[in-house]
Amino acid sequence: MVRRPFRTARRFLEFLVFSVTSVRDFQKNVRPYESSGIDHRRRAEWTQRHARRLCRILGCTVETVGTPPPAALYGANHLGYLDIVTLGASTPVVFVSKAEVRGWPILGKLADCAGTLFLQRERKGELRDIAQAFAPVIAAGIPVVIFLEGTSSGGDDVLPFRAGLLAPAIAEAWAVAPVAMDYEVSSGRVSDDIAYWRDDTFLPHFMNLLSQDWIRARIAFGSARPPGEDRKLLARDLRDQVVGLRRIRPS
Repeated sequence: MVRRPFRTARRFLEFLVFSVTSVRDFQKNVRPYESSGIDHRRRAEWTQRHARRLCRILGCTVETVGTPPPAALYGANHLGYLDIVTLGASTPVVFVSKAEVRGWPILGKLADCAGTLFLQRERKGELRDIAQAFAPVIAAGIPVVIFLEGTSSGGDDVLPFRAGLLAPAIAEAWAVAPVAMDYEVSSGRVSDDIAYWRDDTFLPHFMNLLSQDWIRARIAFGSARPPGEDRKLLARDLRDQVVGLRRIRPS
């Protein structure tokens, strides 16, 4: 049962208004400047502006530890869709997401406006295609965020990082940096009430999120580093750094 149903309903209505007004802002202040191609910086700044609005609706405060480094790629752990809101609110970035998100009601449109790079994991050669898509984002000075676990988790541990997702960094010698995500929540547990994983269904999970008194996100940025030549070693090193940056350490 959802806690505080009246406040939850009010916040949900605020979210629907947010969705309409943020897309209108995109059409007014981003789209007109894209006659010659996607303006990745303007989209990342649009994402940051409206992610901060959404944090206020959710009652979520974001603490950052360290300064966002000038890296081409950010490798992060992943608890669910709230990561995109909180990390997007903290600094201008562009995310990589699974392709099916593009078709989700409301969220798919917002992700598209944000300039998200959609990955079709089942296609051979897709990583090569995505690497080509990375280049103009990075040339605009915007880091690309990759959730290197390849899926979301409950946040009690950090899953092994997938080395294949780092192939573009190795091939292009792009600097990478670790980013660690942690949360606290007013009621319940992070693994049940923040993380979006297992067999969760979006709407019930989101309504429960809206019912929380408060949510605190902690985002810790590590230093940028060259990728080296061994993507498996890079994946292990980045995971170790993310574990070290987190407030909650795996037991």
